[in-house]
Amino acid sequence: MNEKLTNYLNGVFAPYDGVKSVTELKADLLADLQERFQELKAEGKDDETAFEITIESIGDIEQTVQEVANLSRSLERQVVTNFSASNLASSDFAGVIAHKGQFKGSALHGSDFSGADLTGSSFKGSDVRQANFDGANLTDCNLSALDLSHASFNKTILVRTNFSSSMLDGAKFIGVKMTDVKLNMTYLSKTIFENCIFDGVEFNSSALGGLCFDGQTFIGVKFDKSALNEVSFRGATLKNVSFPTSSWSKKYFRIIKTICFDGAFIDKLTYASLKGMGAELSKVTVI
Repeated sequence: MNEKLTNYLNGVFAPYDGVKSVTELKADLLADLQERFQELKAEGKDDETAFEITIESIGDIEQTVQEVANLSRSLERQVVTNFSASNLASSDFAGVIAHKGQFKGSALHGSDFSGADLTGSSFKGSDVRQANFDGANLTDCNLSALDLSHASFNKTILVRTNFSSSMLDGAKFIGVKMTDVKLNMTYLSKTIFENCIFDGVEFNSSALGGLCFDGQTFIGVKFDKSALNEVSFRGATLKNVSFPTSSWSKKYFRIIKTICFDGAFIDKLTYASLKGMGAELSKVTVI
C-alpha cells in the first residue's frame, strides 16, 4: 500500500518535476501520509478504507502544489535575471523568459536574444553591439546609454520601449511595428528601417540626418527637436505626424526644404503643417 501512496503522489507532482521546493514538499507529504495510513491500520481499518481516508485528509493537494510551484518559479526567475556588470559576450539567451531582467554595465557584444521574452527589462550602459533581438519581446524595456551598433531587430516586439542616449549605427529594424516607443537623444542616422510601422512614436532630440524612411508608415508620430536634414520619406505614409515648429530660424526652414517627400502619402493636416514650413510637396499624394 505504501507503493500505492507513492504512485498517487507521483501522478499529482509529475507536472512539477525539477522544481526544488515542490520536490521537498512531496517527500515531506509522503512521510506524513505513510504515518497516517499506519495509524488507520492500527485502528482496524482495511487497506482500501485506510487509503481513501488518508488521501481525503490532504484536501485539494493539486491546487496547493501548483501554488508552491508558481511561487518557486517566480523566485527562481528573480534570482537568475540579474546579469548586471557581467561579461556575457556572445551568450545564448535565445527563447528565454526574463521579465524585468537587469543587464546593466554588461558586455553583451554578439549575444543572441532571438525569440526571448524580455518584458520590462533594463539594459543600461552596456555593450550590445551586433546583438540579435529578432522576434524578441521588448515591451516596456528601457535601453539607455547603449552601443547597439549593427544589432538586429527583425520582427521584434517594441511596445512602450524606451531607447535613450544610445548608438544605433548600422542597426536593422525589419518588419517591426513600434507602438508608443520613445527615442530620446538617440543616434539613428545610419540605422536601417524596412517595412516598419511607427505608431505613436516620439523622436526627441535625436540625430536623424540623412536617414532613409522610404516606404515606412507613420501614424501619430512626433519629431521633436530632432535633426532632420536630408531625411527621405519617399513613398512613405504619414498620418497625423508632427514636425517641430518651435524654431522659426532661417536655418530650420532650410533643413525642412532638404527633406524628401517624393511619392509620399500624407493626410491633410500633416500636409498643411509641412506646407506652412516650406517643405517641397509637389510630388506627394494627399489622403
